[in-house]
Amino acid sequence: MGTKTTVAASLAAGALAGALVLGGVGWASSHGHGMHGHGAGHAMHGDGHGQQHGHGAQDHGGHAHGATEPPADATPATLAYIAANDAMHAGMDIAFTNDADVDFILGMIPHHEGAVAMAEIVLEYGEDPEVRALAEAIIAAQEEEIAWMRAWLAERGH
Repeated sequence: MGTKTTVAASLAAGALAGALVLGGVGWASSHGHGMHGHGAGHAMHGDGHGQQHGHGAQDHGGHAHGATEPPADATPATLAYIAANDAMHAGMDIAFTNDADVDFILGMIPHHEGAVAMAEIVLEYGEDPEVRALAEAIIAAQEEEIAWMRAWLAERGH
């Protein structure tokens, strides 16, 4: 299998794993995106180079993504998911380039970092062995894909 095919298969597997996670834990969340985010210990890379870009008009389907007010009885895990979700959405608020490929990659980096953050949160607070195994697989796949996307952007001067 060639490198492009391997990366495409890896991306597809990561997307499927993410869809399975979102379908089980957060697909019906108030944001319509599930609980995905960007947790502590990960720098936000809106463009893959540490710069944050924003345009102020993006609302992800009619739901503004400012800081989420946690419920009064929020557990540490819930607080971590809320912080991760808010940070991921801020990272995805990119300055669009009019290049569909670049814009996709610029948005997917913080999205993938959000998947890693969610997986790290469940590894810290979760107990189900199957969920923990899925989280470990997501971390491995998403980190590899993030590295590929950053390299792809760098090759194109982004």
